[in-house]
Amino acid sequence: MAKRKSQHQGYSSRKVNTREIRQRFLIICEGGKTEPNYFRSFRVPKVVIEVQGLGMNPSKLVDKAIEQKNPEEYDQIWCVFDRDSWMETDFHNAIKNAKDAGIEIAYSNESFELWYVLHFEFLNTGIPRSDYLKKLERHLGHKYAKNSDDIYDELLNRQPNAIKNAENLLKKYEPSNPANDNPSTTVHRLVQQLNKFLQ
Repeated sequence: MAKRKSQHQGYSSRKVNTREIRQRFLIICEGGKTEPNYFRSFRVPKVVIEVQGLGMNPSKLVDKAIEQKNPEEYDQIWCVFDRDSWMETDFHNAIKNAKDAGIEIAYSNESFELWYVLHFEFLNTGIPRSDYLKKLERHLGHKYAKNSDDIYDELLNRQPNAIKNAENLLKKYEPSNPANDNPSTTVHRLVQQLNKFLQ
């Protein structure tokens, strides 16, 4: 009896060893460069992650994700988009339609660069998009390029701070209203999922 229990425990621990689990992510991004370059930089096996930068509004992005939904192809499908100047109804509908279809959302209100700024500071006041760039350049100590291939590596050691700040920011909004919760982001949720498969 005791022996059977220990075998069961051994099996369980093997089962949760993430190095033995292979998952395939499809990440569909609103932006053509900024977000795809960031997520392609994660040190996960290439078979695990496919990133598409489609340059579409949130609703069309979600429609594309639903079209590609195939449990045999992908274990997790994520849409990454910003609040930007998209209509509130489009933003809300995209989130609702994704949820109904089992698609995950990593949104930022107002822009993806909020996620980068949160690596350095807790920002809980809405600011213009251009101010995100100024803040980033001040923190980075150089000009920020939206299509940077190096930003992931530059920010990596600060990532735990960004996750904590993003979580604390979301706690401010009760009840949650993503289209109006400025600033807010759920990018950290996708980051945490990918981190399970880092090598």
